[in-house]
Amino acid sequence: MISDKQHINLQLDAHSVGLDVPREQEPNYRYAADLLNNRYQYYLKLRPNASAEQLWMYTALEMAVSLQSDAREKSLEPVEKELQELNKKILTTINNNDKQ
Repeated sequence: MISDKQHINLQLDAHSVGLDVPREQEPNYRYAADLLNNRYQYYLKLRPNASAEQLWMYTALEMAVSLQSDAREKSLEPVEKELQELNKKILTTINNNDKQ
């Protein structure tokens, strides 16, 4: 039987991180590591005198804000769809009343 977990090693700046992840999630973990490394490098260029700890805090804060924003947008999707449907019904009713 093939294990549903896969061991991967990710490089986060100077740190190697070994993880056992679900096979189907492996590309997501690699993408996330690349994203974190890119943001870390961005803050390193922006603040060359900051400590590694400070740079990781900036990186983590940006990722947390991004995650929160994405979650908020997703939670509003059903409401936005419902509002669009209501607007269509209102416009249809107005147009029908104008024709009478």
